[in-house]
Amino acid sequence: TDGSVPPVGAPPVAVATPPVVGGPSSVVDPVTAKVLEIIAEKTGYPAEMLELDLDLEADLGVDTVKQAETFAAVRAAFDIPRQDDLKLRDYPTLARVIQFVHDHRPDLAAPAAEDRQPATDGSVPPVGAPPVAVATPPVVGGPSSVADLAAADQAPRRVPTPALRPALDLCKPTGVALGADSRVIVVLDRGGVGRALVGRLEKRDVRVLAIESQLPGDAIEAQVRAHLADGPIQGVYWLPALDAEPALEDLELAEWRELNRQRVKSLYLTMRALYESVSAPGSFLVAATRMGGLHGYGPAGASAPLGGAVTGFAKAYKRERGDALVKAVDFEAGRKTAEPAELLIAETLGDPGVVEVGYHDGLRYTVTLEERPAADGQPGLDLGRGSVFVVTGAAGGITSAIVADLAAASAGVFYLLDLTPKPDAADPHIALFRADREALKRALIDELKAAGERPTPVQIDKRILAIEREEAALRAIETVQAAGGTAHYHSVNLLDGPAVAAVLDDVRARYGKIDVLLHAGGVEISRALDAKAPAEFDLVFDIKADGFFSLLRAAKGLPIGATVAFSSVAGRFGNSGQTDYSAANDLLCKVTSSMRGWRPATRGIVIDWTAWGGIGMATRGSIPKIMELAGIDMLPPEVGIPTIRRELTAGATRGEIVVAQRLGIMGAEFDPTGGLDAEKLERQLRASAQPLLMLGCVKAARLYGGLEVQTTLDPREQPFLYDHQIDGVPVLPGVMGTEAFAELATLLAPGYRVAAIGEQFSSPFKFYRHQPRTLHLSATLSPAGGGDLLARAELRSVSEPARPGLPERVDLHFSALVRLTRAPVAPPPVALPQPQGARAVERAAIYGVYFHGPAYQVLERVLLDGERAIGVMAEGLPPNTSPADAASLMAPRLVELCFQTAGVWEIARHGAQALPLAVGSVTAYRQPEQADGARLYALVAAAEGGASFDAQVIDEAGNVYVELRGYRTVRLPGSVKL
Repeated sequence: TDGSVPPVGAPPVAVATPPVVGGPSSVVDPVTAKVLEIIAEKTGYPAEMLELDLDLEADLGVDTVKQAETFAAVRAAFDIPRQDDLKLRDYPTLARVIQFVHDHRPDLAAPAAEDRQPATDGSVPPVGAPPVAVATPPVVGGPSSVADLAAADQAPRRVPTPALRPALDLCKPTGVALGADSRVIVVLDRGGVGRALVGRLEKRDVRVLAIESQLPGDAIEAQVRAHLADGPIQGVYWLPALDAEPALEDLELAEWRELNRQRVKSLYLTMRALYESVSAPGSFLVAATRMGGLHGYGPAGASAPLGGAVTGFAKAYKRERGDALVKAVDFEAGRKTAEPAELLIAETLGDPGVVEVGYHDGLRYTVTLEERPAADGQPGLDLGRGSVFVVTGAAGGITSAIVADLAAASAGVFYLLDLTPKPDAADPHIALFRADREALKRALIDELKAAGERPTPVQIDKRILAIEREEAALRAIETVQAAGGTAHYHSVNLLDGPAVAAVLDDVRARYGKIDVLLHAGGVEISRALDAKAPAEFDLVFDIKADGFFSLLRAAKGLPIGATVAFSSVAGRFGNSGQTDYSAANDLLCKVTSSMRGWRPATRGIVIDWTAWGGIGMATRGSIPKIMELAGIDMLPPEVGIPTIRRELTAGATRGEIVVAQRLGIMGAEFDPTGGLDAEKLERQLRASAQPLLMLGCVKAARLYGGLEVQTTLDPREQPFLYDHQIDGVPVLPGVMGTEAFAELATLLAPGYRVAAIGEQFSSPFKFYRHQPRTLHLSATLSPAGGGDLLARAELRSVSEPARPGLPERVDLHFSALVRLTRAPVAPPPVALPQPQGARAVERAAIYGVYFHGPAYQVLERVLLDGERAIGVMAEGLPPNTSPADAASLMAPRLVELCFQTAGVWEIARHGAQALPLAVGSVTAYRQPEQADGARLYALVAAAEGGASFDAQVIDEAGNVYVELRGYRTVRLPGSVKL
């Protein structure tokens, strides 16, 4: 970004054209010979094609990364020091690279013409020499191959999920200042939010240019450039996506295109004009959408899905102009004007940690990722011989391989759509491609020469790519037929709505249904926004967007079992150089999300693929190297190919999933603390009259990882540790883990209380050598329906390596689902039973077996009555915590009362001691202090012979304090008696 690397597609610097090198009688100097050798190695092309006036990128396909690698090799070959001010754009041709060597090594001047000799030392291949062999990737998904379905699980299955954000007053400032020095553009909506925003900005003395969104794109761009000519523009508020949208199935293609033009294509023109102005710290792009406040990731789906294109564009713009503040702010579908206007200003000033943010049910949300399995207990699609598939982009290598897998598994009917003409099985070029790719390259060179044309590597590569797509199309047809299925191939331009409709009409007439509509069609042209021409933006965006729209519109009234749209990590995270691609992909995600409302019987699925390895476009050029440097794994074909079949058959998948292994920089945070002002939140915690003991140091509220708190506990200070030792080692009680989760989950949700906690105990948290240790707590909160929140919380430890050089060890000890609610919950009273003839186990016997110290000797006695046990709580217990008045949300020792009562029942019934394993749910209605000295009782009922327990803690009046459901234990080896 500092100018040392030219933008992709930048025009080459004009230089004098040197004589052609590599012809039958050419002679070369040693410098030229060596440079040509390096270039030949980088490109894999013979020397006779490496003429010195060829442009490295446009003619030879050497992109900027490979140019950098080439210069490094040239400097090493000629012992030239690194040039800090070198700009690759100054050396676009082979001749200029050679001149670079001569400029820095004048001692290597070329000999006089009369002294030159033809190169015979092998440094330049002789004319007609075979090119350097390049391995051809293996064909994946042959005629009868069925991929291993379990292999799909080798990549984490990440699901985009709404996540609660801290209130803005708990977030850091963004660095944007709005005042008299600010010049801002507001592109208006039709509902009045923009006008309200303009008024509020002007009260801050901001100079505002308001633009109507319905204007033609070039008119908007002209106004922007005129405003820019008067001085720098600090920021843009983009509001057209706040407007209501017609039902998608009722739109004509022309209307669809116009709505997208207003929302995202005019945004592209605006930000291209402001590319340099909105780029530095303090500048901003804030876009607004009306998809429901959760960016379409709630149960209802996206209410105005065309806003997805705006969000996708914004995420990509942030990747290109990382210093600028970029946000996409989503709202619910109301018609309010004042509140959104105020919130847009507030979001401009606060929270630098997120791009996607939304307002739903009075709370702030962003979008995070959560790992979930595909199998969800629901039936998937049954794919068989009668299944009908419609597939776009069928001539892509990845799509062809997936078609092969689906065909082998189903032997179904496949409509294969692609722009590539229907392939000829007898085409000699396809046969040669399959047999020997290098032989095909030589044959194409010979054909062009025989036709009197001058072949260039880029020209040959384009022809090979076309043949490769023809081969992939033919392979898709062949694999369907080899599996016993039926293949209908149609050469269709996805931009041609009537042509797409004609294919769907044929499906309707022949089969009357679609089981799987797979939209994989699309193109990708990476180019920085300021160098991206409108025609290029339109092409990349429209093939994906218009194609999907035309398919769905043509299928109106036609049953569809599932749609599967191919998106990309660029759509989920944004990516530099891919504003058009990101916008189109995120639009596919939001249109699919909206189908929950207008096509509820269709399972809408979107796959955010990472780049594939082995097959596909990403295997070429420098992409693998770029991915490696970015810490992103390329997806192995054996993992990717069965993913579609898994999503269709393993469960009732509906929505968007990210299919990738390591995400590298894609998963990096925009701010070290995730945008949270951690010190401010911690000050609020410490100012509380009753401290939350299990919350120590607040670290962050991350986009990926959620709220993070570190709490250091000393077993020499805390009664719940020094009175809870196993074999002399203090162990964190599971009930205090429950308390920690409750405190953590409510930290960002004032006004909520814990409705229930379901917990899994994975491994004991031990305090070795009686030394302090730190609990690493994390929680991500999501909406749970009915106004509730659901927190996914974990408690981990981080241990220093045993010796230098080893990694630190991270262990998961407890995990929980914490349900929060605003609603009051009060169970009905429960009568205290009066068992007759029950066996009583007294305190001395219990703690002759149990390891607990005084603070955790919570039982006075236990009454055993068949499948029931009644634990009588001891009176006068010493404090559980230090300080003794620390707040408690989950009445931990009352939960412990249930645990120990169940444990006594297990010892009496099975002669074995047990430790907690899991709790289905635990709810605390009252704290023990509220008993006012009344005796408390744990009523425990065993189910299935002690496989699980339900329990309640009540007082003598029947008031319920704690309720426990589905408590399970793990029995220890050995036998004990009471």
